[in-house]
Amino acid sequence: MSENSSIRSDNLAWVAGSDAPEKSTLELGFMALSDSASLIVAATQGFAQPYGLTLNLRRQASWATLRDKLLSGELDAAQALYGQVYGIHLGLGGTAADMAILMGLCQNGQAINLSEPLKQAGVTTAEALAARVRQAGAKLTFAQTFPTGTHAMWLYYWLASQGIHPLEDVHTVVVPPAQMVAHLQAARIDGFCAGGPWGALAVEEQQGFTLATSQIIWADHPEKVLGCTRAFALQYPNTARALTMAVLEASRFIDANEENKRSTAQLICASEYVDAPLSAIQPRFLGHYEDGLGYAWRDAHPLRFFAGGEVTMPWLSDGIWFMTQFRRWGLLKDDPDFLGIARQVHQLDLYRQAAEALGIAVPEQPMRSSTLHDGSTWDGSDPAAYARSFAIHARSRSAASFAL
Repeated sequence: MSENSSIRSDNLAWVAGSDAPEKSTLELGFMALSDSASLIVAATQGFAQPYGLTLNLRRQASWATLRDKLLSGELDAAQALYGQVYGIHLGLGGTAADMAILMGLCQNGQAINLSEPLKQAGVTTAEALAARVRQAGAKLTFAQTFPTGTHAMWLYYWLASQGIHPLEDVHTVVVPPAQMVAHLQAARIDGFCAGGPWGALAVEEQQGFTLATSQIIWADHPEKVLGCTRAFALQYPNTARALTMAVLEASRFIDANEENKRSTAQLICASEYVDAPLSAIQPRFLGHYEDGLGYAWRDAHPLRFFAGGEVTMPWLSDGIWFMTQFRRWGLLKDDPDFLGIARQVHQLDLYRQAAEALGIAVPEQPMRSSTLHDGSTWDGSDPAAYARSFAIHARSRSAASFAL
């Protein structure tokens, strides 16, 4: 990779005296996904050492395993699904544990893929899929990666926007992202929602096609975060800040230019990281898409890691959105204290300290406004009303049960 020239000498002040990391060697969890790139770059390309840190990367087989090791202390921090952190904090599917989000890791870059048999049957549009679902017979089965995770929420949201009730009209199952293509090939599932490179690999291996990208659902949507337990952030505040700074530097490096993106894609395709062909990682990493139906395009909202700090900012409204979807789908039986919980989870002061030390602008307001593909506007101002505004929702407002 290109030598890192963005580390400033005055950052060494953060590793001395009272600001020195309380814990210098960290176990950092990640999944075999393209959007783990900033953690891999931070750990392997010299971004952590100036902050007095050694980052040991630990690839995990599933999001559930990552969660368990994070809660047990076997992992100090990890790449995590936005909604996963909130689900743990709220005790959905298990014992509640206070969690912390240090920063955002990425936006965009996920995909909803359908199988090759559906393609051969002509189910290649949203309208055709809705018509197929309405037919009598066996329900289609879709996979997502974790019950409270981003992929479940993108899949549910997109299906509902097409008039398909995700809890009633189809079956959904949990499959680790790296196993999606194998499940598709074995005909155990009819489609999936997951992060890269698995959607592109399904296309490359002619096991399916991309029907929708997550950025179509919500342009520049929240996706993965740098998560840890709140206990870790409180016990090791200097360490948490130093880790945030290292990953911020790596994120800024990746997005700086196309050469850095290419070298990063080359790095992460290795067997110890994503373990997938460069041909399945690099194109979508650069925003070049092929859907497997003969259409290719340059995406206006590709996977991104920094964007001047817009990606890394832990927006309160992003976290609140996932809670509105938990409420919509019956995972929460009552309206929570949306804003209060988000303020507990998001470590805004710590992020601000890290970003400002690196000359990264921090917005004055921790809320942002977005319009999703169904025309709804989300700005975090009235989450309870927003959660109730959808025509398709869990018919029972009691908390849903699910297996993790």
